[in-house]
Amino acid sequence: MSEQTPRIVVLGGGYAGVLAANRLRRHPELDITLVNPRPQFVERIRLHQLTVGNDDATQAYDDMLGDGIRLVVDEATDIDRAARRVRLGSGATLDYDYLIYAVGSTGAVPTAVPGVAEFGYPLSEYEQAQRLAARLQEVPVIAPVVVVGGGLTGVETAAELAETGRPVTLVTDRLTPSLADSGRRSVAKTLRKLGVNLVEGVTVARVDAHSVELSHGTTVASAVTVWTAGFGVPGLAAASGLSTDALGRLLTDETLTSVDDGRIIAAGDAAAPSGLPLRMSCAAAMPLGAQAAHTVLARVAGEEPAPISLAFAGQCISLGRKFGTMQLLHTDDSPRRAYVGGRTAAGIKELICSATVWALRREARKPGSYFWVKGNWRAARLAASPQPVPAP
Repeated sequence: MSEQTPRIVVLGGGYAGVLAANRLRRHPELDITLVNPRPQFVERIRLHQLTVGNDDATQAYDDMLGDGIRLVVDEATDIDRAARRVRLGSGATLDYDYLIYAVGSTGAVPTAVPGVAEFGYPLSEYEQAQRLAARLQEVPVIAPVVVVGGGLTGVETAAELAETGRPVTLVTDRLTPSLADSGRRSVAKTLRKLGVNLVEGVTVARVDAHSVELSHGTTVASAVTVWTAGFGVPGLAAASGLSTDALGRLLTDETLTSVDDGRIIAAGDAAAPSGLPLRMSCAAAMPLGAQAAHTVLARVAGEEPAPISLAFAGQCISLGRKFGTMQLLHTDDSPRRAYVGGRTAAGIKELICSATVWALRREARKPGSYFWVKGNWRAARLAASPQPVPAP
């Protein structure tokens, strides 16, 4: 490392990147730069609310980033490992001593399904949510809407739209696969109460401007088709010659350090520690962001970084503004039988959303204040679903 003040570049200003940048301030003499393509923090867990206009899903970085953190509104296009330099879309470059790779995830739109790219409205990024919101303003409230995908994003979006009075059909091969049967039944019951037409056990064969064709041949009318089936990650790591998993997540050891480069540390949705990536969620992103910072701080101090430690407790789903389902979890993120439903779960979900922003702001004011449930996630995951894991 150079003898100058250590330079840390954080790529990505989401839950993991912001937490990591703020926690790095526990070291009083670091040069910290956060690179993000947008000038504001996006609350991705509220994007479904943005589509119906009951939340703007953004926060100003002014009080989300601690003093001394430099925000660069730009997008990284290349990581030059040999020179320890990041090239940006604007043509500018940033030199680093350590790089935190927290670029997050994005929606995966399948090219194999005709019409999706042209007529589908994905919902995993801020600009996509804005585009969907604009489209919904163009069509009458009585116009049919089809939501494709029965994961958490699809379910929350379908419920939010139905609560506004829109006729909504939710199409999925399987509803909420991450939940236990009890939690799944709770979600299905509430969706039907809101008027959502559930079509399960099918996939989509084709999308056009006015309908969705299903795999068994049925056609469903659709003025707006929302596509929430699947997530991907930006291709920056692979394009820069770094080892990734099949989805493109950066392969790391259990300290979140790249298997190719000890000066690159990953966090959040774009990290695959020990070949066992965690669920793409802010519940995993924020602890990973904090622990990525700990790895950097240890290396700057000449110490050996500790392996990551975290455990899961619950997975909360909003079903409109009045209802919700909270699935209780084992520490490895697998579902327990127990769940909390109804208005109580809705209140818990709103509390979690608000507390998440509060925790990031508090970390900005007092680095080290954020805490999370710790545990041996790897052992628990392997015990629940044994599989070969590459050596770190």
